[in-house]
Amino acid sequence: MSEATEQPAPDADAWADACAEDLAAERARRRATYGPPPGSAAEELRKLVDAVADKVASLQSSLPGMAAQSAVQQLIGQAKAVVEPVIERNPDVFDHLAAAGGELLAAYRSAVEGHERRWASGESPGGTSAGSSGRASGGPKKDDGGAGAGPTEHIDLD
Repeated sequence: MSEATEQPAPDADAWADACAEDLAAERARRRATYGPPPGSAAEELRKLVDAVADKVASLQSSLPGMAAQSAVQQLIGQAKAVVEPVIERNPDVFDHLAAAGGELLAAYRSAVEGHERRWASGESPGGTSAGSSGRASGGPKKDDGGAGAGPTEHIDLD
């Protein structure tokens, strides 16, 4: 083969390199647009404690008396003294708690949306429409205001 027709060996990581460059460019663009990304949950908790302490410190000037102001300062100092060692020893715990909180919120939102969807369509929790009782015609019936058969029972408080 002649040297003119030979092509250089393709770089095995060319695709990975191109993706990494694109990702770096996108991150730089987002930092420029939105500012720096939020830190870990531990850093965010530290920022929250500092912000609350600053706000309480700014409000303490309106408290009458030197004793009240010193009590507020002591409370702020104690709160920071309690939070800082916990954050230092367990920074990953706060990330896990934040993730768990997000998952709980998603589960709650899903349950509420499902309940709203059933309520809007007139469907009872058991899957039947609110107009039908879901029982066989020969079984015992009670006056439950049209609620369907299910694990819950309607209690009329009037």
